[in-house]
Amino acid sequence: MQTEKILKGGNGYFALALAVLSFIAMLVFYMTEAPGIGAFTTIAFLYISRGIVVISPNTGKLFLLFGEYEGSIKNSGIFWVNPFYSRNTLSLRARNFESEKVKVNDKMGNPIMISVILVWKVEDTFKAFYEVDNYEKFIMTQTDSAVRKLAATYPYDHFEDERATVTLSTDFDEVNRSLEREISERLVIAGIEVVEARISHLAYAPEIAHSMLKRQQASAVVAARHKIVEGAVGMVESALHLLSAKKIIELDEDKKAAMVSNLMVVLCGDRESQPVVNTGTLNQ
Repeated sequence: MQTEKILKGGNGYFALALAVLSFIAMLVFYMTEAPGIGAFTTIAFLYISRGIVVISPNTGKLFLLFGEYEGSIKNSGIFWVNPFYSRNTLSLRARNFESEKVKVNDKMGNPIMISVILVWKVEDTFKAFYEVDNYEKFIMTQTDSAVRKLAATYPYDHFEDERATVTLSTDFDEVNRSLEREISERLVIAGIEVVEARISHLAYAPEIAHSMLKRQQASAVVAARHKIVEGAVGMVESALHLLSAKKIIELDEDKKAAMVSNLMVVLCGDRESQPVVNTGTLNQ
């Protein structure tokens, strides 16, 4: 596969000076009625001026001679090249591309909405201009394909796959690195360098978003209840131990069971406890 060749142009300032001199000579000889020499200086002026090329910063020019690729100049400045070269210009600036939000399936088959931001620039001018038909459209198509593959590689979160080490919604750095590698491999044929690739939008598809939200809320409630019960058991154990150690009251097994039940209700209940005045004895 052919790749980019760097072309070293001639001194553009020297060529510009020659063009000015030949133009002045052309005018002088025509005015002195020396048309033969005037014609020669005219050809010299056109030949020299046609080869002068001015290249702006972060711009590359490709040069062809009768269909044969001769090389590219990527440095900024003024140069002189073969006047018979045909020229094509490419921007070497870094550019952003934000993909549309697409609906894809994650590893577990759940529909999700995802979009990415890609920062890229042309690295190989020959590949970008001649290896693909339209490199900007090529980038969009390949990015969309890479996003679909990425989504199918990982689950959305740990609720779907508790054994997953990497998920789309939690491990952003790892997922973005995988996305960048995947896009880079696809765009190397077009001579494109991927500066950065990251997910800009990630959510469940609308048709399942409400159900997934309820599931997450339920999981959060269960986890919170579990913590509350663990704390309540510890507090009850501590209370019974203190009562026994300080010999405040002697409790048999039935009384301990009743006390544990009451304390657990108080500590684990959603509402504040309502005091009950016992006017009898502990045995009642």
